[in-house]
Parts: sequence; C-alpha cells; structure tokens
Amino acid sequence: MKILVCISHVPDTTSKINFTDNDTKFDTNGVQFVINPNDEFGLTRAMWFKEKQGATVDVANVGGPETEPTLRKALAIGADGAIRVNAPATDGYAVAKQLANVVKDGGYDLVIAGRESIDYNGGMVPGMLAELIGANFVTNCISLEVDGNNAKAVREIDGGKETVSTTLPLVIGGQKGLVEESDLRIPNMRGIMMARQKPLKVMEPISANVETSSVKFEKPAPKGAVKLVSPDNLDELIALLHNEAKVI
Repeated sequence: MKILVCISHVPDTTSKINFTDNDTKFDTNGVQFVINPNDEFGLTRAMWFKEKQGATVDVANVGGPETEPTLRKALAIGADGAIRVNAPATDGYAVAKQLANVVKDGGYDLVIAGRESIDYNGGMVPGMLAELIGANFVTNCISLEVDGNNAKAVREIDGGKETVSTTLPLVIGGQKGLVEESDLRIPNMRGIMMARQKPLKVMEPISANVETSSVKFEKPAPKGAVKLVSPDNLDELIALLHNEAKVI
C-alpha cells in the first residue's frame, strides 16, 4: 500500500500574528512554523500502517523552500520520502490541483490529509482532492483500518459517530482521535540523521486557476473590560446579565 500524507506548513499557535501592506499580507517575521496538528495525527497513523502492514509513506506539500524544514521533520518522524510542489499555497483549489497531480504521478492508494489547516481553516482541500482523483472520501475521520483494498473509517457527525465501509483509493480528512495525542512522535537523533539522507523531491507546479484570494486580514477585536460584582450583590449581577449582556 502506498500512502501519501499531505503536510501543511502552519504557524505555531503560540506565535504572535501580524500583517503588513495595509493588512493584506501575513507577516512571517518571527513566526515559528510547525506541521499542521491535524496532519500530524494523520502522519502518525500512516506510520502505524508502515510498521504493521509494510506500507510505504511519502509526505507532500505545496509551498516554497521555506516549508522544507517542516517536510524534513516529517521525514525524521519516519516518512520514506517527501515531495514539495514549488508553488505558493494561496488558494484551496490550486493546492488540491497540485496535490492531485502528485497523487496521480505517484500512484498512491491512500491519501491522508488533515480535515483543515489551523491557519485558514478552510477545510476545502481534502474533498476537492478526492474529486479530482476520483477517490472515495471520508472527512472528520477519527479511526481508520485498512484490510487489502477495503477500508473501515469512523467519523464524527452531529451528535455522534458514523462508521463507514469503503474501498481504496481513498482520501481522508483526519483529526484528533485518529491517534491518541500520547502516540504523536517526536523526532529522535537517529531519525533526524536519517532524514538528511532521504529524498526530498521538488516538483514544478502544473497550470491551475486561482479561484479565490485574500482581500484583507483582520485580528479579532480585543476583549472588553471585565466588570467585577460582589458576591453579596446578586441583584446587580442579574441586572447586568439582563440589561447589558442580554443573556437572560
């Protein structure tokens, strides 16, 4: 079984975010980038398939040379090879089109992507990718088993979970629960040294229309001032909740 894990290069959630050029561009200065958490769950599950079922695992992303340290980390975790499509990841459709070309070129049976990335939270790429390559698709996936050409996935739905039986080729949008957080892997020294010897292929992009663009970025409004109410003055608290917060 050949597995491709899609890796997004995203800012660490502890990084301070700023914008430039009249809030039209994201300022990357001083920002620490990491593997998208949803993708990291998928990569860890792919490592299980590699160790238990002899699968080969490649990782891929769409981006410039600045994303290569993130791909190298995935190689250090245990992926066999990495592919970087040399194009900016500016639009969900364009990214899906580039990844679809990678999948077709590599003949992958299973594509594991995160259900969404934590930077733009679009959640569009896995579904569009599945459509472009003609594969089955399961999103919000929290469990995946593969037996030959058959797969069984569990996904979160409103109010519960749904178990789906399907076949390869398959694209999943994984999330927390696909593996336990305690199972996530930190590259060790041996893995880091081996990653330097593993192939990182750079592919030039194919022609793809950019269907959307960002007009302007805006930070969330600052939180309002906190009003403290004495525990002995419940009438004032009720009045504030009723007249100002309007929650009762």
